[in-house]
Amino acid sequence: MSPTFVLVHGAFANSFSFAPLQAELGLLGHRSVAVDLPGHGFAATFTHAYQAPQDAAGLASAPGAIKGVTLADNVAHLIGVLERAKQHGPVILVSHSRGGLTATAAANARPDLIDRIVYVSSWAPVDLEVGAYYAEPEMATVDPASLALALAGNPAELGLLRVNFRTADPAALAAFKAAFLADGTDEEFLTFLNTFQPDENLDTGTADDRAQADTWGRIPKAYVRLTEDASLPLALQDRLIREGDALTPDNPYQVRTLPGSHLKWLTAPAEAARVLAELAG
Repeated sequence: MSPTFVLVHGAFANSFSFAPLQAELGLLGHRSVAVDLPGHGFAATFTHAYQAPQDAAGLASAPGAIKGVTLADNVAHLIGVLERAKQHGPVILVSHSRGGLTATAAANARPDLIDRIVYVSSWAPVDLEVGAYYAEPEMATVDPASLALALAGNPAELGLLRVNFRTADPAALAAFKAAFLADGTDEEFLTFLNTFQPDENLDTGTADDRAQADTWGRIPKAYVRLTEDASLPLALQDRLIREGDALTPDNPYQVRTLPGSHLKWLTAPAEAARVLAELAG
């Protein structure tokens, strides 16, 4: 029975970004499901203040549906999808970027629902919580303040992180392009940027949500490295692989490598689809 790929997006993203990849997987004969985590996709908040002309004060204060959404909420939603997908055969769980937090916690909770877990330049924390990795040498090239160039409102007051991806500030746009799609054209970059949603939840989990050897560690796993990723640098990807292998030395990662930035594998997904199909086989 052929597997179902379940695809989990990263921060500020949604299922829409997986459409080109799903087309390539379909043409290779594979079915897939792209998940919208709570508060994402058609459940996201796009206020009138976010439209043009923008209302900066309104954007900084308008409530957002994702306020109060937790990692546990994301995990519960993903497990519901996995349960339905599992009724039709093997399941391959694929996560990107921040989506790895949800995938890892779901694998801790329900390893029976996942036949293989694949991280594509994705968070799979083992030794530290996510925030702590930002102080480590592998993340020295990442400037978390780049999002602050277009930050809208006070996260503590809003109860969420809001970024104005429709900004016209050239410094902010340059920082976004360098972080996400430095190897894409300006047209590709602006197109992808307009698939992002402004709001993201604040919960990145606790130590209990890191990979656990007796549950997560039983699932065959793979890591797809992105060599030019400026958001989750290759050095950090390699560290996460090493930590996962040390946690479960009898079940090491299958490692694959793709050239490109954080988002290039989604704008030009043919090779990524072939890699995923090969891992499925």
